[in-house]
Amino acid sequence: MAKRKTPEQKADEERRRGLARAAGRDDDFVPFFTDPNQAIRNEAAVNPNASARVLDRFADDRFWSVRVTVAHHPNTSRTTLLRLLEPDSRRRGVVHAETRRRLEGEGVVFNDDGMPLES
Repeated sequence: MAKRKTPEQKADEERRRGLARAAGRDDDFVPFFTDPNQAIRNEAAVNPNASARVLDRFADDRFWSVRVTVAHHPNTSRTTLLRLLEPDSRRRGVVHAETRRRLEGEGVVFNDDGMPLES
């Protein structure tokens, strides 16, 4: 059974969530790359002030939902998007699918193997 969070833990998470929403410079995002709470990392990755450099770091997150947020973010660079694609068709999932959808929307054509023809 999961332990219930104390009021202090809940308050600290809400404080970190607010900081993630308010981050404006690349340095402001650094604490969120390793935040233990996936939802807070996701909040930071969806922040409209997240730069391409910040989003490239979030592209390495272990949770797929953060990587999908990166795939959808308008500031994500083409290089990062291409890195999110999974070359092994057996390992492809929602991150690959959402990244492909974004790239196709930008005019990138994919081959029969599910990888882009241009890079």
